This record gives sequence, structure tokens and C-alpha cells, in this order.
Amino acid sequence: MQKKPKIAIIGAGASGCFAALQIFEELQGLCEIQIFEKSKEPLSKLRISGGGRCNVTHNLFDPELLSEKYPRGNKELRWAFESFAPKDTILWFQKRGVTLKAEADGRMFPTTDSSDTIIQCFLTELKTKKIPIHFEQGLVGIYSSQVSGQTKGFRVLWEGGVEEHFDIVVLATGSNRKIWSIAEKLGHKIITPVPSLFTLTLENTDLMELTGLVVPNCEIKVLPKGKPQKGPLLITHWGLSGPCALRLSAWEARTLFEADYKVDLSVNWVFGKQTQSIEEDYLSKKEKTPADKLAPDPEWKLPSRFWDWILKESKIQINKRYSDISKSEIRVLSLSLTQTKLRMVAKGVFKEEFVTAGGVSRKDIQFQTMESKLCPGLFFTGEVIDVDGITGGFNFQNAWTTATIAARGIRKTTVT
Repeated sequence: MQKKPKIAIIGAGASGCFAALQIFEELQGLCEIQIFEKSKEPLSKLRISGGGRCNVTHNLFDPELLSEKYPRGNKELRWAFESFAPKDTILWFQKRGVTLKAEADGRMFPTTDSSDTIIQCFLTELKTKKIPIHFEQGLVGIYSSQVSGQTKGFRVLWEGGVEEHFDIVVLATGSNRKIWSIAEKLGHKIITPVPSLFTLTLENTDLMELTGLVVPNCEIKVLPKGKPQKGPLLITHWGLSGPCALRLSAWEARTLFEADYKVDLSVNWVFGKQTQSIEEDYLSKKEKTPADKLAPDPEWKLPSRFWDWILKESKIQINKRYSDISKSEIRVLSLSLTQTKLRMVAKGVFKEEFVTAGGVSRKDIQFQTMESKLCPGLFFTGEVIDVDGITGGFNFQNAWTTATIAARGIRKTTVT
């Protein structure tokens, strides 16, 4: 081992704090680690995650399936999850007295249902390892240092004119345009950042009179040829939210941005069913049970108020019997259930959990170590990179995984 390396971690968010702790473990404490944070408090995004409960990870343990939850970065993370995956996250917290639980949809939270449990775990670990966090420390620039004519380490310039030397710098700042500008000056390509994970604001429609209703099994896509996304849709007073809408916003982040969030959407409210099969089923019921009232298939689990809305959209009176329904009405109803057209006119906000698609180009990073290919000794973790996941704990898992790989990469660079 060389002299104790001096390491600066820029950003006291999830990936920055986790990187500090993992680096300390990898180097067995034989290093000087400092965390620098622009704001007045650490882990602010972690605090608001999951409505204040902190969606730490997801109980999806297959690396292949897990990587498919990332619209950008899935190929690189496929290998990365072989190195550090949700099971490793669960064990890491368990060893520190924090037990995680999985909910029906796979999201994992601390059993306390409080993000403060996770925050205090990190702060206690940092304090035990004597790793300081310097708050209100704004970064101005990072410059390669020259020692005896050779590039060695970095000069880091802070707001106020203070300059320090570090052997290794870890950028863990999340979505931060100023940091991206600094990385760009060091030669890295920045993929233009655009919003991801947001709700869908619709053109005025009476669908929004159903605010608060959840339709459980939907499929939504951008017309004409968008990739369909599946899951529950929540109807709101401004449009659509819920897992299905948020997944669409992630996978179609650039398409929606380029269209200024004005696109036509198609919704299948009964995912797994096609227009023709529904039409055939209703025609059969019209023939076999003409005296019965027109009703949705119980397996669809459609809220009664939503069914009334579908009938209204199809211009069919409520409580009509099959004998009174024409073939053309059945056709229109089948289309309403499977191909409702809606107009998106703007993007909404998903709570305060802002995620960005874009950042430091993945091509400029060696994902086996998270080290820059252009600046030896400079590492990247978390959302500062052009990597993002859908909602469900996947973005935090990216933070834990890339921070761990960076720590192992730093160990390799400091061992003689």
C-alpha cells in the first residue's frame, strides 16, 4: 500500500455516503476520506423517498430482469448487478441493524417505515469511521495536478478561492448541471439531461372526474409506435399517475421531451385483452344470456365508477341488457376498453422524487471500476452518470451498486 490516499467525495447523497463507507471498508481504513456537500444537509433525496419511508431497493434478484428496469444503462448494469445486487444491499443494512421488508409490488422499505432509520444508519457509520461531511462547500473546478512533470491527482477549487489536492475524486452529485459542466471541461461527453419519472397532464377530459380511482391492469403507449408500459394507472385531477404512467415517462423521456410533452396516448384499460377477443366475448353473451345486464369481466377488477365512464364514452346507457346492445355498440365498447385515445399536453411532477435521464456518457466510464477513461483517479457513481431506473427502488440500487464498484476500483488503483 502506498501512502494513505486522500479522497474527495463530491456529494453527500445516497451514492456519495455509501461510496465513502464502501471505500473505507475496501481500504481497511488506510485512507483519508472527506465528503463535500453543496447544501446544508445530507441525504435529502433519500429522506423524501417513498413518501418519507425510503424505498431502499427492490426484491428483484435476477440480474437480467433487474437490469431491464433501467431505460438507460441496462447493458452496463447487467454486469454490475453480478457484483452488487439487492441481496447485497439487504445484507449490508442487516449487518448494521436495519431490517428491510418487501411489499406486494416488490418495493423494499425499512421495517420502521421511516427514512430516518436509513439516514441515521449512514450518519452513525460515517461518525464511527471518522469520515467528515463538509456542508455548504460549492465546487468550482477540478484540475489535473502536475507533480514532477507527471499528472498525479487533482487540484480541487472550492467557492471562496480555497484549493486542495486530492489523489482521488468521486463525483456523486446526482443531477447537477454545474458538475456536468466541470466534467465536460475535463473532456467527458454529457448526454443532454431531460426529466424522467413524472406524471402525465392530459387535455381536459371528463376522465379526470374520476380523480383518485386506480385501474389495476393497464397498458399505455405513445402513438403511433411507442413501447407499451404495463401496470396500475391512477386517475388524477390533472391526468394520469401511478406505476404505469411513471414507467412510460421514464422509457419515453426523450421522445416526450422532443415533442414538448404534447403527444397522443393510447390506453388499454384491460391489459392482456385485445379488441377482437372482447368483442367476440360480448357477442357470445348477447347470444347466450340476452336477459343479463351488460357488465365487465370480474377478472378486470374495474371500479364501478370507471365502468360507468367507459359506457358513457361508448355512448351506451347504464344497465342495458345484452339483448338491447347492438353489434356496433359492442364494437365501440371493445375499442373504448382497449384503445382509448387521450391527449397529453404537459408533464406533471411525481412528488419530489426528481430523476433525470442524461449525464456523463457511459462510454466515458469503465463500468468494471466506475473510473473515468479520460481522467485516471476520477470516479463516478449514481445519477451523475447517464443511468436511470423506473420507480420502485431501482435508482437507489444503482447508487449502491455503482458506489460499491467504485470503492473496489479505488482499492485496485491504490494497491501496489
